[in-house]
Amino acid sequence: MSSYRIAIFASGEGSNFQALVDAAQAGNLGGAQVELLVCDKPAAPVVRRAEKAGIPCHLFIPKEYSSREEYEAEIVNRLEELDVQLIVLAGYMRLLTPVIVDKYAGRLINVHPSLLPAFPGTNAIGQALEYGVKISGVTVHYVDGGMDTGPIIAQRAIVVGTSETEATFAKSVHSVERELYPYVVSLFAQGKVKLEDRLVTIAE
Repeated sequence: MSSYRIAIFASGEGSNFQALVDAAQAGNLGGAQVELLVCDKPAAPVVRRAEKAGIPCHLFIPKEYSSREEYEAEIVNRLEELDVQLIVLAGYMRLLTPVIVDKYAGRLINVHPSLLPAFPGTNAIGQALEYGVKISGVTVHYVDGGMDTGPIIAQRAIVVGTSETEATFAKSVHSVERELYPYVVSLFAQGKVKLEDRLVTIAE
């Protein structure tokens, strides 16, 4: 039986990328395999992680293209060549256009460091601490045309300690991300996630 093929989009350190790769290599990703890294920063540490793991990279420099749509069309061609079934955003720092969002609707997911719909957008951890919440967490959600507005697939709550700093809480959040994201991808690979009219159901 052929594997379930995923592509990971990332721009930075790549800790979630590494968690997914490690899970796949350990057989803990529901049969999914990482087929491609897409990265808009060729010098990013995540590229070295991919090279070490033997995973092909699609690297590009956005300013060399006339539009986002142009480089996304190129990405879509590469995804189709590899028959990628799921796109997994893992610290990808660029907004996607309908070229990818519409093409991969229902097969495009993201991880966000808050309990959405609270604190969407950038610096969610800092936003949560500034607001003074007692509980925050991690959300895995579908990507649609908005900013962190897609249907929620899974969430995990984290208690905010009384002496928490942004740095210490970020460690807790990222640790949960590295557990929750591979689990959700494994559900996709096993065909256990369904989306109907923005309602997400997960089979046991």
